[in-house]
Order: sequence, then C-alpha cells, then structure tokens
Amino acid sequence: MERKVGSSTVTAKEVKAALEKTRTLSAEEEKVLRMRHGADASSTRAPLPRAAGDNEELGDELLFIEMQLMKAMRARAAAKTPATKAAAPAAPQARETAANPTKDKIVRALRKKK
Repeated sequence: MERKVGSSTVTAKEVKAALEKTRTLSAEEEKVLRMRHGADASSTRAPLPRAAGDNEELGDELLFIEMQLMKAMRARAAAKTPATKAAAPAAPQARETAANPTKDKIVRALRKKK
C-alpha cells in the first residue's frame, strides 16, 4: 500500500459541480454525497430530468398519461367541492337527532340552574 504524500480537501462547490456532470450515480448515492459534503441541490429553477430521455415515443406516451391523470384529478376535485358544501348543513341536523340521553339530561339540568 502506498503512503499518501499530501492531503486534499473537497469543498461543497467541487462536489456540486461534479454531481451536476455525472449521470452514473443512483439517487441514494447522490443524496449521501450531498449530505456528507454539504453540497446543496442544483438550482430550483432548473428543469426536471425527463424519464424518457431521448426517446420521443416514450416521451409522448408519458405526456399522454400525465394529461389523463391531471384531467382525472381536476374532475375529482370538482366533484368533491360541491359535495362538501351540500353536506355541511346536513351534518348538524344529524348530530341533534342522534343525541345521547345522558347528555340531554345534563344539558336540561344545567339550563334549569340558570
């Protein structure tokens, strides 16, 4: 085994620059390196990497799936919103009809004390 002649220090900027260039690390390995050396993630304004890469056919298929999911999410949110507004007034009535007899007795006794 060879003996080290000198020491070197790796800075967070060097790690960040190296991580931006490399494509061979897994997400977990990159996370460990960033945490170990204190390198922050790339710019928040940078575009996200595409799963399709250079494959246009796969990119089109993924875009189509994404559009379907967004449409379904909006439809679900739209259907959920009016239902909650309509159910809100009915909820207090249901609570009054299914009151506990013991609770009613206590409430009547407290009203008489006033």
